[in-house]
Amino acid sequence: MDWDFFIELGLGGLTRGSIYALIAIGYTMVYGIIELINFAHGEIYMLGAFTGLIVAGVMGIYGFPAVAILLMAIVIAVLYCAAYGYTMEKVAYKPLRGAARLSPLISAIGMSLFLQNYIILAQTSDFLPFPALIPDFEFMEPIAHIFGSTDLVIVVASASSMAALTLFIKFTKLGKAMRATAQNRKMAMLLGINADKIISTTFIIGSSLAALGGVLISTHSGQLNFMIGFIAGVKAFTAAVLGGIGSIPGAMLGGLFLGLAESYAAGYISSDYEDVFAFSLLVIFLIFRPSGILGKAPVEKV
Repeated sequence: MDWDFFIELGLGGLTRGSIYALIAIGYTMVYGIIELINFAHGEIYMLGAFTGLIVAGVMGIYGFPAVAILLMAIVIAVLYCAAYGYTMEKVAYKPLRGAARLSPLISAIGMSLFLQNYIILAQTSDFLPFPALIPDFEFMEPIAHIFGSTDLVIVVASASSMAALTLFIKFTKLGKAMRATAQNRKMAMLLGINADKIISTTFIIGSSLAALGGVLISTHSGQLNFMIGFIAGVKAFTAAVLGGIGSIPGAMLGGLFLGLAESYAAGYISSDYEDVFAFSLLVIFLIFRPSGILGKAPVEKV
């Protein structure tokens, strides 16, 4: 067995899975709070990537160093997408909160198409190059052929963000209110928790993490277009379901699981079938373990 190849695939899957996990958290948080599958979440990821591209383009003209451009691109993309996520919740979902479950789902699909077409009109439908903003670290040279500097930055940034989110949810007052709202929204409201504020915060956090992922993966791949959000969004949704939708640790685990599974399938079988493999995995889980890896089967109250 070629262990170098095996390790290379594992590290590649770790990078890919980290991005899936960042996006999947947005899906699972929104579903956990209001039981809505936000199909426009992938487009927020795409919007973050385009915002980063615009910031990089402007700062590049003025000759700023690459690291400063990357940090500023991330900050502005996160702020812009957080505001977008907040606005999207107020405009497209809040008015439908008491409606039948199909209505917000259709609204989510409409928002997804709106954002795609907005980018086509405001930017272009063609692929655009994204500058390489992460320098090559000298200490990474011995393993640069299997795990580059951009891979390291993506994994570290994703792990740090997920750890910070876990601590926020577990120990802060707002995080505890989010958990209470996810468990029983009506009871949480009776106890004085502002559910509207919690829902808005959920969209802001999820959109911020998606924007971070959009900028990082774009500087890694070196290109972007208006469809990157759709593909990544569907994969991240798959990861959320695999991990157990509604569970934040499950979304992280599902993202890493899907990334590794895709990477090994592409390496040992064929990269042409990596999407087929990912969705086959989803079908298998939905048949044999619909609650996902860490999800709990719903208890029927009598």
